[in-house]
Amino acid sequence: MVKNMNYESKFDFKNLLRSIDGYKVEKIFGKAGMGVFFEGKLVARYFGKNDFYKFLDESNINWQVIISKRLFSDNAILIIIRNTIYFLELKIQQVPELIDEEDLMMCDFNRKQYLKLVAPLGLKVEYVYVLSDWFKKSQYKDVLDYIQSVNCHYKFNELPLAWLGLPTKQ
Repeated sequence: MVKNMNYESKFDFKNLLRSIDGYKVEKIFGKAGMGVFFEGKLVARYFGKNDFYKFLDESNINWQVIISKRLFSDNAILIIIRNTIYFLELKIQQVPELIDEEDLMMCDFNRKQYLKLVAPLGLKVEYVYVLSDWFKKSQYKDVLDYIQSVNCHYKFNELPLAWLGLPTKQ
């Protein structure tokens, strides 16, 4: 389970994985992004902000033919065993702002755009927010309900590896 993320620094899922016993994250020669290895076995591929589009190029997918504008997710991870790519967004809030609430409501659009991009590869897409405790306030109930109603997900302060389909040590 990935817990206690340092909210002061930028959320970087690959560095969090590197800190977990049994995991290595390293470049795979000739491939976009990074390979995620658990006890020496490739279990996932990690894509940073621009790496996802390099992955599409590597897969001979011209994104400009499919969507009109690039989307950028800070963290994406393709879980090989699930044939699913998870787009991970960290949302930290400490003062009331409308913009973050609007950002949360974009998950359906973003997920559908990513689905279009990876459809030729037969991949499934999951869109996941990792939220700070700020969003536990009752004023966000409708937004959180909406996120779930459009088949997106959220977790508070952690992202369980098993939930993603990544192995853990017993």
